[in-house]
Amino acid sequence: MITRLSKISFDDALEDLTDILHSCVHTGASIGFILPYSRDDARTYWRDRVRPAVHAEALDLFVAYGEGRIQGTVQLIPAAMANQPHRADVAKLLVHPNARRRGLARALMATLEARAVELERTLLVLDTRSSDPSRILYQSLGFRIAGEIPGYCRNPFEDRLEPTTYMYKPLGQP
Repeated sequence: MITRLSKISFDDALEDLTDILHSCVHTGASIGFILPYSRDDARTYWRDRVRPAVHAEALDLFVAYGEGRIQGTVQLIPAAMANQPHRADVAKLLVHPNARRRGLARALMATLEARAVELERTLLVLDTRSSDPSRILYQSLGFRIAGEIPGYCRNPFEDRLEPTTYMYKPLGQP
């Protein structure tokens, strides 16, 4: 089951979200964090960065439930600039390592896209480390590569820089 978390249900989800983020960082997900990365770091991210945005309705946070707990999540962040009322960013598509290969990422993205259309957003934008397997998933969902920036992000395990790929997907267009 996929649902959008409300400000009322956010606190009940905090520990599951913390576990997902912590586990994904430790398995090398390209989501902006590097090792060492503690559960407290993960909890702080959700509590201090995402929760205020959910409360301010500055982003939509979707979660996928399975086996009685949250197994995956993704964020839709509508562009705030006046010249971009048609655009939104996709951020932090995360599926717990123990719940992968079950279609949760695809289901989360389908729900996110439906919400973007509901908000009259016609362009989705995201970035991912160029070597990350999520790039293949995004391409299979219709995202196109806009370009690659070399030396953009640090490898989560090694002290070296890697390129990131920017991708986009027009919505409601052939």
